[in-house]
Amino acid sequence: MDALKAEQHYINRIVTDTSGMKVLLLDRETTPIISLVSTQSHLLSKEVYLVDRIDNVQRDAMRHLKCLCFLRPTDSSIQALVDELRSPKYGEYYIYFSNILKKSMIELLAENDESEVVQELQEFYADFYAPTPCLFHIGLTPSTHPLFAEGHSWNPGALNRTVQGLSALLLSLKKRPNIRYERNSAMALKLGRELDYLMNHESNLFGANTGDKTQLYILDRKNDPVTPLLTHWTYHAMLHELIGINNGRIDLSYMTDIRPEVKEVMLSQDQDSFFKQSQFLNFGDLGVSVKEFVDSYQSKTASQHNIDSIADMKRFVEAYPEFRKLSGNVTKHVTLIGELSRIVGSQHLLAVSELEQSLACNEQHNTDLKALRALIADPSIQPENKVRCVVLYALRYERAQSNALHELKQQLSSSGVDADLVSTVDVVLRYSGLRERQSDIFQNENIFSRGRNMFKGLQGTENVYTQHTPALAEMLEQLLRGRQGLHWQERLPNLDPQARPPTIGNENGLFNQDIIVFVVGGVTLDEEKAVANLNARFGSQNVRIMLGGTSIHNSHTFLNELSTTFY
Repeated sequence: MDALKAEQHYINRIVTDTSGMKVLLLDRETTPIISLVSTQSHLLSKEVYLVDRIDNVQRDAMRHLKCLCFLRPTDSSIQALVDELRSPKYGEYYIYFSNILKKSMIELLAENDESEVVQELQEFYADFYAPTPCLFHIGLTPSTHPLFAEGHSWNPGALNRTVQGLSALLLSLKKRPNIRYERNSAMALKLGRELDYLMNHESNLFGANTGDKTQLYILDRKNDPVTPLLTHWTYHAMLHELIGINNGRIDLSYMTDIRPEVKEVMLSQDQDSFFKQSQFLNFGDLGVSVKEFVDSYQSKTASQHNIDSIADMKRFVEAYPEFRKLSGNVTKHVTLIGELSRIVGSQHLLAVSELEQSLACNEQHNTDLKALRALIADPSIQPENKVRCVVLYALRYERAQSNALHELKQQLSSSGVDADLVSTVDVVLRYSGLRERQSDIFQNENIFSRGRNMFKGLQGTENVYTQHTPALAEMLEQLLRGRQGLHWQERLPNLDPQARPPTIGNENGLFNQDIIVFVVGGVTLDEEKAVANLNARFGSQNVRIMLGGTSIHNSHTFLNELSTTFY
């Protein structure tokens, strides 16, 4: 169960099923989907000599080329293809849509293919974004697909796009799962029902139910707002939090004296062995890893200087492409890690993170309040980091008798924090305050959970910056170990009440299960790391877990989505 390989399979089919010189036409959404799973050099090796957008009307006519079209079945892409077929620029057209086509769309294309250039039309279900094998997302952003309509309800466009993306994932993996959803989430229930309706309506595509061995858990971000608010210290998560990753690409053009070749860099497990090995390393271990990487590169560089014979020259020429690729990866990662170090120091993130972790994991109101007041008063701390800590305080101590939230918001305002930024504190409370959450994420709502939290704190931790565990990870571990089965059956009811319950209550844990966890409201890269660790630990039980969400959040995108779309 590999999201990356599922999409690569379809892309390889598109570029290899048709022989000869080809051009590949994409639309606004399939362009980043392909860029995550393939490279320009790979396409070129399959005789794809030109990649362009279907909506680019300035393209030259080249009738000697065959045209591959990979498009989403949207009204805009269909119209662009209709315009193309009315005045074809290429000799033959092979059309692939990333999702299920309506009959009316097929009829419209047939009516406008007067030159009879269309040779093939297929559905290849690559309609989601797959940055890594165990992680996928739908790509919803506030500007293109606002998530919320009013309160905790779906924006219709976002719901439709999410159903399409999830159905494409299931079709690509050949799964028809049993659906479970968080009981307190109307959005999770709505998504489950819409997806179930589609699977029943398109039963010829989805085939027989594999629910005995495949579970889809639909969760809601509101039940764990803490994880996306924290500073995480693994390489992949730090890059997304501190610099930003957009469909695998990192923009470094803002840096002064940046070398042209690293103004924009790509992160890919397939193309970059260092990233594959280091994406879950914490910041401390990362320094050791990159030094070993540079040392390895230097030793290989030295060996290339000893060219004394024709055989040496031949060996150098054969190794040069790999050597050049290695050189590029060394430059990329040294630049990225250097920039991360600069940001951590300039924004005093170690101090910020220590307070974040205390607010997330420990019940010590007076100590936290004193530290938070000092942090807000510190002019060297970024305003957004101050607000994140106040949001964490507001969530943890929402019912505390000595709650000082009003005073803290006043202090934020008097310290120069923008009023719109301060208002996000109240937005997050409306979105995921105690009345909205299903889970006791702080373990402080009753005497028993407070006791568990205190005992947990006595166990010690690797360091003060990595104490927090995502609620999603704790839930999955309890399921895999067979703990609290009845609790999870109540919290995650079956969409179909007639469905046979999985071995969720088996005291021996789950075996022989494929689990797809989908989070309405977005996932984080810290949760991806947790899922990767669980896959490694429970592989012997033949359990495979895949994580997905409406988007991949860092703290900035999470707060921005709520402040701009949640009312």
